Amino acid sequence: MREHSWSKKNALWMLLYVVLYVITSVIVCVLGSIHPFLFVCYQITAGLLVTGVAAKAFDRIRSFGAAVCLSLGMLLTFFAMQDANVWHCVPVIVIAVLAELIRIAFEYNEKGNMIAAVIMSFSTFGYYGQIWFNRDYTYECAVEEMPRGYAETLMDCSPAWSFPVVIIIGIAVAVIIYNTTKKLFGFDQ
Repeated sequence: MREHSWSKKNALWMLLYVVLYVITSVIVCVLGSIHPFLFVCYQITAGLLVTGVAAKAFDRIRSFGAAVCLSLGMLLTFFAMQDANVWHCVPVIVIAVLAELIRIAFEYNEKGNMIAAVIMSFSTFGYYGQIWFNRDYTYECAVEEMPRGYAETLMDCSPAWSFPVVIIIGIAVAVIIYNTTKKLFGFDQ
């Protein structure tokens, strides 16, 4: 049975998880640029790609700071990409705080780690949430940055009713991925 608190070895593991968390989050964003439907389905893709990384990080470190480290990696990436703004940074800060509070409340047990890993799958919420909460801005950016027709298709693919559907499916996928990761890697109890 391995040690689940902070140590030099676990800090190095956390560094690896931070890098993987950022990479998988960026992949989610890149996939969104392929087709508007994938942009709308960010949370589903994030649940699929990001959750397992957070799950492993939380299994390794069962004390305060794991979610903060993952989110700090995202924030540093935003600043490095010169893409740090309120829409992108605030959700990442909020998910880190929520994940840490959940983990504390559940005393870093498996159930708390699962809920926190699902919360951490919302790493790209600031990007895709604007489809529903800042629609005009999203349309303008899509017209400016994406190929012709992308913006119109994005708006067509994202009616108001699709927001809760995407969130619910994304959460369900994240739970499945958490449990699959747990089985594949045999988390300690």
